[in-house]
Amino acid sequence: MPAFPSPVPSVSRPHQHNQQPGFVLHSSPYSETSLLLEVFSREHGRLPLLARGARRPRSPQRSVLMSFQPLALSWFGKNELRTLHNAEWQPGQRYLQGTALMCGFYLNELLLNLLPRDDPHPDLFDGYAATLLRLAAESDHAATLRWFEKHLLQELGYAVPLLHEANHGAPIEAEVCYRYVPEHGAVRGTAQGGMPLLGKTLLDMAEDDYRDPTTAQQSKQLMRLLLNHHLGGKILHTRELIKDLQKL
Repeated sequence: MPAFPSPVPSVSRPHQHNQQPGFVLHSSPYSETSLLLEVFSREHGRLPLLARGARRPRSPQRSVLMSFQPLALSWFGKNELRTLHNAEWQPGQRYLQGTALMCGFYLNELLLNLLPRDDPHPDLFDGYAATLLRLAAESDHAATLRWFEKHLLQELGYAVPLLHEANHGAPIEAEVCYRYVPEHGAVRGTAQGGMPLLGKTLLDMAEDDYRDPTTAQQSKQLMRLLLNHHLGGKILHTRELIKDLQKL
């Protein structure tokens, strides 16, 4: 994990938070010299920050406010849009490149669309940081994405039941064909709706084991089904780009 500093309380300004571990999820121009940021902080969740003057050529924040890099963020304000006071880069995260970079943008788009503002999820924050490390260091990006997708849904209260049937609670059997129904779970193959998949896929997913080609393919389809269900029709643009680059 990146070496984040401990959050520091402040009495210099009301409603100020200092040295908060965080990541930039998205940035966009705000006036001629400023940036509007969406950040994911460990202790405060997702929140918008106004980085005044960050677009100026000599701004010290210009080269710091990058996605996928751990930061120590300080801000103040109690309104919906708070003001960034300072941002410090923290070591420990290699830069993402190629497909890993596109996967990082996919993670950010998931968080922007599914994570409510001002809703702290420290475990999800730690999982996001760990996922960025894995994307930078490992080649099996698909397995890394499945782990994060499953973790994200669980943290948001949409746990994915993988070990027992939905109807009677019977243990999932590896060789049985099930249908997985959103908001319900795995049922025997005669059920209406959902997607068909093997019990082995569910058991492999419970162990985060995606080495089997069938498991890799069916788990991708299942997570897409569940995420689409909770996204409520929103289109993830990075997912479409990744599909063009590699089968994930």
